[in-house]
Amino acid sequence: MNAEIITIGDEILIGQIIDTNSAFIAKELNKIGVSIHQITSVEDEWNHILTTLSDAQKRADIVIITGGLGPTKDDITKKCLCEFFNDTLIKDEAVLAHIEELFKKYIDTPISDLNRLQAMVPSKCEVLMNRYGTAPGMWLKKEDTIFISLPGVPYEMKALMQDEVIPRIMDRFKRPFILHKTVLTFGMGESAIAEKIESWEEALPAHIRLAYLPNLGKVRLRLSTKGSDPINMEKEVNDQIKSLSQIIGDIIKGIEEEDPIEVQIRNLLTANDASLATAESFTGGRLAAIFTGYPGSSAFFKGSVVAYATEAKVNILGVSPELIEKYSVVSNEVACEMAKKVKALYQTDYAIATTGNAGPDKGDSDAEVGTVFLAIATPQRVFAREFNFGNHRDKVVGKAVNKCMEMILDEIYSQK
Repeated sequence: MNAEIITIGDEILIGQIIDTNSAFIAKELNKIGVSIHQITSVEDEWNHILTTLSDAQKRADIVIITGGLGPTKDDITKKCLCEFFNDTLIKDEAVLAHIEELFKKYIDTPISDLNRLQAMVPSKCEVLMNRYGTAPGMWLKKEDTIFISLPGVPYEMKALMQDEVIPRIMDRFKRPFILHKTVLTFGMGESAIAEKIESWEEALPAHIRLAYLPNLGKVRLRLSTKGSDPINMEKEVNDQIKSLSQIIGDIIKGIEEEDPIEVQIRNLLTANDASLATAESFTGGRLAAIFTGYPGSSAFFKGSVVAYATEAKVNILGVSPELIEKYSVVSNEVACEMAKKVKALYQTDYAIATTGNAGPDKGDSDAEVGTVFLAIATPQRVFAREFNFGNHRDKVVGKAVNKCMEMILDEIYSQK
């Protein structure tokens, strides 16, 4: 079963917002055996939308559209759908009652006629009730293709996908089973990995596909297959991963679909009733954001200090000015001291500290751009490692964050 995703909105095409909706929809559909064959973004323009709908119908069993369902004149998706389906808009009383209830409970401004117009839907559609917003989803069929229109607001779209769209697809269509397993590797580049696993890769069965997904100090190796026997497929892919582990097991840090590396860190810490804190300079809180991205993070993550400027390292963390003057703010000694100080500040078992020169200028240090020191404090020791991650700021920060994850995971494992 094939699907296409169409996102509508000039704001996507001019780079004002990033299209995260398509990634979410594709992932959810893939879980239930629906393959995505194309993703298209189009402007809020009548003929462009109609042409895109017509083209998608020729290729896809399911077309999911997001955006263009607001109350203003530039939101034309519903009118385009009426044109495409030779239909007219009618008032859905249940949707209208829902809109009025939302305004009564949660919205300070009075409801307007524009808001009430969102209860107008194509007469041929099956309404998908939007619990969190005023724009309903719509399910329509033309010949053999299903068209599903969803609001562009991400949290509204996600709820509709999970509560309304996915259950209907699962109930109404027979689908194959699609299996992806993504092996997480850290510390070796894509080409070096490819050389090491060349024979293994060439021996893969034709129905198992391998993709390399490199990203700033880590490479994800995704194995994909499709079929009707999920138990046998799972066993076959797991056997291939076992064979792969015999070749590059030293750089494998888990399976992404099961436990991303930050989840592995969380699980290990919570299982041992241990805790973590971070002191971040050039990474600017990226590590803290990753660790606190999951509910219940306070069980293991106690806090972070973003000590970006030298005075913050001195005044907030308590790093000695004499130490900085002697060794430089970008140094092994300062990184270790930052880790020790933040560990003591939050009274944690482990701590991570980052200091470095991400560029484009040298800042408070004479260290070359790309030079970083990453420190780990454990119940037994404190140490730092020096790296040079190149001359592009985003690259330096991204590689450092991934390397910190690798280092702390290895250290927690070594303490078991």
